[in-house]
Amino acid sequence: MSAPIVIHRPSPTGGRRVTIRGQIAGLAYDDQDVIEFLRRAGLPDAQQLLDRPEWVEWRGGRAHTYAAA
Repeated sequence: MSAPIVIHRPSPTGGRRVTIRGQIAGLAYDDQDVIEFLRRAGLPDAQQLLDRPEWVEWRGGRAHTYAAA
């Protein structure tokens, strides 16, 4: 089973698309953006989930890096 939260590769203009259970949550430019998307999805302790691979999959780039590709 894959992680329910996917943080996709950095875009050419910066930021990373975030999907939660296959639904696009938004474009994040930093961890705070991701945390806000997860909070809105009903995960109030989202900050603690960012480094847990069973919850979050970082694709196509280093974790916590949002600079343009």
